[in-house]
Amino acid sequence: MKTIRDASLMQQDAEAARLRGSRLALVPTMGALHDGHVALLRAARERADLVILSVFVNPTQFGKGEDYERYPRDIDRDSAIARDAGADVLFVPSNEQMYEKGFQSFVTVEKLSAPFEGESRPGHFQGVATVVAKLLNITKPHLAVFGQKDAQQAVVVRRMIRDLNFDVELLIVPTVREADGLAMSSRNAYLSPRERGEAAVLSASLRKAEELIRSGERRVDAVVGAMRGMISLSSSGAIDYIAIADADSLARLEHLQTGQDILVALAVRFGKTRLIDNIQITT
Repeated sequence: MKTIRDASLMQQDAEAARLRGSRLALVPTMGALHDGHVALLRAARERADLVILSVFVNPTQFGKGEDYERYPRDIDRDSAIARDAGADVLFVPSNEQMYEKGFQSFVTVEKLSAPFEGESRPGHFQGVATVVAKLLNITKPHLAVFGQKDAQQAVVVRRMIRDLNFDVELLIVPTVREADGLAMSSRNAYLSPRERGEAAVLSASLRKAEELIRSGERRVDAVVGAMRGMISLSSSGAIDYIAIADADSLARLEHLQTGQDILVALAVRFGKTRLIDNIQITT
């Protein structure tokens, strides 16, 4: 596995690989790799000749008071995991490589960035869209691989790719979960043992929502109320939001119709740790 830290060199190598006829895949990450990232790499490996994993803790997607400074960083560990999972190139740019002095160009995906995470983390998706656009331009992939756990991010990136005519295919890989259902996340490492045990209620509440909807419940407030009750009774988690929305437009729904593709999403804080999770359901 080759490690590249210079953006210009990464572009040159990517262009040379494309000219050789290779199919390139990008797996963009902020490091602190876990089995969820390994699933992304394996999906990329199955579909591409050259797999690029980027590791960059992007400062522009963190708000004031968020965990940018303490976000876990261990590039040696990440490198070993990436190599074992089949990555061919590890792209590890610095802040200075990604945001040169005087940087002032940002990408905004307006409506899709506004609800849910956008309400709780103003400016977050502008940072996400900008860094993803830059990574696509630098690594020149035919395929970009993201995880379903960050569902709103996937919707935002899909819209950006379409609107700005990026010549890249987007693949969304299902969420990888721990044995008790907790979605794998780099931020799970922040949880205390008690918080870690309680956090399993998030996936349990999503399963409860799916059970209610599949049994015929069409009142969104009833489904959300049941989820809130589960989380409040079973944990110390502070609910940021629970939302049921159209899976494509992210428009909030008040009543469900048969045949809809919907997203059930939530964000909950356990102490200082904020976790997100979601499921998609066809009613």
